Amino acid sequence: MSRTARIRVFWAAAVVFAVAFTAACTGLPRFGTEVHPYATRAVATSLRQRTANVVSSVNFDQRALDTLGEESILFASVLGAIVLLRHARDERVGRPRAGRVLPTTRLLGVVLLPVTLLTGVYIVAHGQLSPGGGFQGGVILATGLHLAYVAADYRVLKRVRPLALLDAADALGAGAFVALGFAGLIAGGAYLQNVLPLGTFGQLSSGGLVPLLNAAVGVEVGSGVIVLLASFLDQAVEVRSPQNPDTGGGT
Repeated sequence: MSRTARIRVFWAAAVVFAVAFTAACTGLPRFGTEVHPYATRAVATSLRQRTANVVSSVNFDQRALDTLGEESILFASVLGAIVLLRHARDERVGRPRAGRVLPTTRLLGVVLLPVTLLTGVYIVAHGQLSPGGGFQGGVILATGLHLAYVAADYRVLKRVRPLALLDAADALGAGAFVALGFAGLIAGGAYLQNVLPLGTFGQLSSGGLVPLLNAAVGVEVGSGVIVLLASFLDQAVEVRSPQNPDTGGGT
């Protein structure tokens, strides 16, 4: 496609988007109004579906298809980064050098690592009950694991990071979200419809399909972020190019 054709396609799409966006904005409630129809309906639906956390109810029940799209974008982004950051033919991998870490930093990392991982698991498991959920808990889990890099060095992180397992978990989490959506179709409803028993409001097993979708997102986000950071750290610490043989090899 020529440059002129690309510009014409862009402006045609931009005009369509501008018209649709303007039409959508004209239907929104007036700014500063005391009436919030969307919030009122979301809260009522959340209570009806036995989900105490309204945000999780919206993400994994009322608009679960949108969340599937967001999760797919993250999965595609991680996959794209891995492909772009793969080792080139003229690159070689060097052994990372040991880093010097202050004793206080090492002690703080040793203490915070298990606490952070436990906090991440708790937030993922209780996403249907309290603020948080799979996205937030997954990021906390990935951050907690990388405290091993901050408190020690890259070699320690590599020993405690099962990268091959996390690669599989990333794909498994994304696939589980897609597969769980078929429960609605099997039950005679719509795709991603919440057709499982809703349980008792305020209990860990409440919300029907919400905690399962939430857990799938937690696995996918946590694993995906770790795999993504592994690709960047590998390039920064281990990979050396023939033009700059002294680069890389840091802590």
